[in-house]
Amino acid sequence: MSALDEVRRQDAELRRLPPNLWDRLRSDPLHAPEHLALAAAERHAPAAAEWVREKRAMYAVTPHDLALMAKKRHASIARFSGAAAGVGGFALLVPDLAATAWVQSRLIYFVAASYGYDPFDPMRPAEQLVLQELYATPAEARAALDGAGRPIAEAFVQARVGSDETLARRLAKMVGKRAVKRLGARMIPGLAVAVGAVGNERDTRALADRAIAFYGGETQASP
Repeated sequence: MSALDEVRRQDAELRRLPPNLWDRLRSDPLHAPEHLALAAAERHAPAAAEWVREKRAMYAVTPHDLALMAKKRHASIARFSGAAAGVGGFALLVPDLAATAWVQSRLIYFVAASYGYDPFDPMRPAEQLVLQELYATPAEARAALDGAGRPIAEAFVQARVGSDETLARRLAKMVGKRAVKRLGARMIPGLAVAVGAVGNERDTRALADRAIAFYGGETQASP
C-alpha cells in the first residue's frame, strides 16, 4: 500500500461513524446533533489528547500552530467526503452530512486540546453545539444534552416530513448555515460534486475559525 493509499484509508476511517451512533441518528433524527455530540465526547477526546502529546513531543509548536494543523487536516477530510457524496445524489447525502458533522466534531476537540483545554471535560460536547450555532450558550446546550433542556428541533415535531429528510436538515444545520442552503444545489447533476466538496471544506474552515476564537481568543480568521 502506498503512502497516499494509507492516508486515504485513514481519512475514510475518520469519516466513519460508530455503528450504534448511526442507529440512534436514524431512530431519533430530531435530536441528531445531541446524539452525535455525546458520541463525539467518547470517541474524540482520547484521540485529541494523544495527538497533542505526540505533536508536542516531536515539534516545538505553539497552541495556535497546533490549531492550524487541526484546521487544515479536518478541512481536507471534509472536502473529500463532500466530493464522494456528490456522485451519489440523495442516497449519499445523509451519510455525507453525518460524516461531515462527525469530522467537524473531531476538529473541535483537537482545537480545544491544542489550547490546553481538557478534551474530557463534560462541557466540551456542549461547547461543540454552541460552536455549531445550535445553542446560544454552553449551559443551555449542556442542559439539553442532559435531557433537561428544550429540544432544539421543536419546530420539526409538527412537520410531517420523512425521517431521512428530517435527518438531512438537522445534520445540515449542524454542519453549517450554508449547508442548509446547499441542500437543493447538491441534487443538481454536474453541481453536486463541486458544491459538496467546496461547501464542506468552507463550513469546516469557518467552524475551525470559531473554535480558534473561542478557545484561543483569536478573532481573526486563520489560513
